[in-house]
Amino acid sequence: MPLDFNQLRELLSAIAQTDIAELTLKSNDFELTVRKAIPTLPVVNTNLGEAGSLSPTQLGQIPTAGGALPIVPSPVAGAASAGKNTTPSAAPPGAEQTWEEILSPMVGTFYRAPAPDEAPYIEVGERISSGQVVCIIEAMKLMNEIEADLSGQVIEILVKNGDPVEYKQPLMRIKPN
Repeated sequence: MPLDFNQLRELLSAIAQTDIAELTLKSNDFELTVRKAIPTLPVVNTNLGEAGSLSPTQLGQIPTAGGALPIVPSPVAGAASAGKNTTPSAAPPGAEQTWEEILSPMVGTFYRAPAPDEAPYIEVGERISSGQVVCIIEAMKLMNEIEADLSGQVIEILVKNGDPVEYKQPLMRIKPN
């Protein structure tokens, strides 16, 4: 069962949008194993001895039940909603968050403009409205227009033009109306 590069990209994109943590394909000619790093909560051990705690490096070295996937400490305790992230990434404790994030709905390449020689859809400081196209994400040679799901002012664009993006990666921060 030979796979060409485009089929492999399509498979990886489909897996990225699911909860599948590991997939193995085997044939007479090859074997392909894909593993996603799934963020988990750190393991709490009440018998730590004299050290008293584990460093993030030590946490990543703790073997899992199957021994295959490493433990990756996650800075975000809650899950993000489908279109917005309500968890501040740099706000101090007790501070009121004043923005919402537009998240990437897919894996692909981020573009700020409809073509290389055209103006970007939005700039920092501009006001946007719900349903307005704010960027394009290219996935498998398809250009997907990403629309804002809220109205407000663009306070930060987090991704550079042409950079690869992951599923649910924050693209920009919007101060809602």
